[in-house]
Amino acid sequence: MEDWLMIVINSYGYLGIVFLIAIENIFPPIPSEVILTFGGFLTITTTMTVLGVIIASTIGSMIGAIALYYIGLSISTETLKKIIAKRGHILRLKETDVDRAIGWFNKYGGWSVFLCRFVPLIRSLISIPAGLAKMRFFPFLLLTTLGSLIWNSVLVGLGAYVGESWHEIVRIMESYSAVLYALLGIIVVIGVTVFIKKRK
Repeated sequence: MEDWLMIVINSYGYLGIVFLIAIENIFPPIPSEVILTFGGFLTITTTMTVLGVIIASTIGSMIGAIALYYIGLSISTETLKKIIAKRGHILRLKETDVDRAIGWFNKYGGWSVFLCRFVPLIRSLISIPAGLAKMRFFPFLLLTTLGSLIWNSVLVGLGAYVGESWHEIVRIMESYSAVLYALLGIIVVIGVTVFIKKRK
């Protein structure tokens, strides 16, 4: 996977980054950490610049997010659940995740779009419940762009800073992901416990 990603970036430069990040948003198992940090590394070995890579990756993020937003906007919750029941294992999703995502929007509103851009895997898929919740497009686009810009800037900057050691950033991000998933699991357990106690 990593070899293929690097070949695309080396061959097509900024356009390759736009394409890969857009695909990464639609198909989350493709690691954005590799694309961004490697792109940052290339700014010290090629004519590409840090600003150019950040802009290209943010455009790619917007394209992918908009595609998922309109998918969420155009299908029903029931249809999405049926799709996840058949293919959700590929993206590590369950039908109950749909209900949680919609509940999150009802409770926290559009800011969940911004905050979830910093959570691996969820950062891509958050666009679907935004569409399901009929969130207005321009606030969605603004919060998505802002969150993506920050995320992309940090990883591209780190890739440029560490240079040939960019693989180390990828390893650190894998640990970061594991910690975040653990924290999210704890939050869900606490939330369910509080909910059950209130119902009783």
